[in-house]
Amino acid sequence: MFKRKQNQNSDDPQGEDKGGLFARLKSGLAKTRGSFTEGLARLVAGKKQIDDELLEELETLLITADIGVETTTEIIEAITDRVRRRDLTDPEAVVGAVREHLIATLSVDAPELDWQPGADHRVALVVGVNGVGKTTTIGKLAARYREQGLSVMLAAGDTFRAAAVEQLKQWGERVEAPVIAQETGGDSASVVHDAVQATASRSTDVLLADTAGRLHTKANLMEELAKVRRVVNRLDGDAPHETWLVVDATTGQNALAQAEKFHEAVPLTGLIVTKLDGTAKGGIIVALTQKLGLPIRYIGVGERPEDLRPFDPEAFVDALLDTGEATEE
Repeated sequence: MFKRKQNQNSDDPQGEDKGGLFARLKSGLAKTRGSFTEGLARLVAGKKQIDDELLEELETLLITADIGVETTTEIIEAITDRVRRRDLTDPEAVVGAVREHLIATLSVDAPELDWQPGADHRVALVVGVNGVGKTTTIGKLAARYREQGLSVMLAAGDTFRAAAVEQLKQWGERVEAPVIAQETGGDSASVVHDAVQATASRSTDVLLADTAGRLHTKANLMEELAKVRRVVNRLDGDAPHETWLVVDATTGQNALAQAEKFHEAVPLTGLIVTKLDGTAKGGIIVALTQKLGLPIRYIGVGERPEDLRPFDPEAFVDALLDTGEATEE
């Protein structure tokens, strides 16, 4: 599991106590926990042994929560093997076994986002289909990075939607971050090109580039996104340093289909999952990680800027299962 350093420049600028962070995450996952955790509790209540019926019901519960067929199969096979070896005999311990497997699945080895003011100049492309909260997420990220002391620039690359450009400009004013924009209908690659040049000339720490909402089923639109990436890479051979896909947790398995198509068009480095507070199928995070092997960088569990949280596998699973006050490392 990758860890985030907790210092003045780390990815926890709010200065909140760890118990408060866990409480907020737990609250945001209430809908998922209500169906999933209560189902687990009913599953093992009064059981004297781990039998086939219990395992079948557990399998159904995991799939219903959108954990994904592959991960569900792995969990059931692992528990079955432990039962066979008599390593797991108490039905109450099944919850702990599920917890261990979920944390292991979500703990993708990935570099820290430990960006330091004046030390790193990072270009992050933010991609996704319309309606997932992409532009709002960029604004929240800008607020978070500004609070860490990083200088931030925004690129209004979603030129096809006038509201997106205006929305990003409002965020720029709010967090005191310059916004590079062109007229509606302009070339997205041109906007990002100008922004990358401006970032270099002004020695800006982080460039967050919005891109037009893409239908992952439209090949020509995905090619335009690939063009944006090529333009950035020509200006800076190491860029984009991050390419994050924003997905809406309420769309369930459709989010997985989106992620696969986007990953084919532009190599993704991480995922941002929004609207977890609005779904009972927060388990889609597990399916995404299992299928793509990419880290979840941030999750959205509410409307406020501070509700876009850095993702921590153990904290997430403990809040999901209500297994105690997890702490962020």
